[in-house]
Amino acid sequence: MAISRPFRILKENVRLIRKQKGLSQIQLALLCDLDRTYISQIENGSANPSLDSLRRLANALDVNLYELLNY
Repeated sequence: MAISRPFRILKENVRLIRKQKGLSQIQLALLCDLDRTYISQIENGSANPSLDSLRRLANALDVNLYELLNY
């Protein structure tokens, strides 16, 4: 099954911003109180994150939700 455009953008942005901040998936998971496997699933496009999870990711990465979802 193909990944929809919004999820493709999200997964690419999460990975890009995380790497720009010098964070591992484990470090990001600890910062946003999510499981490391869930971070991996988001970055692989296999998770359907809730708005709360997106908010936690944005806060941990010090960006706003628009930056996570913008292409």
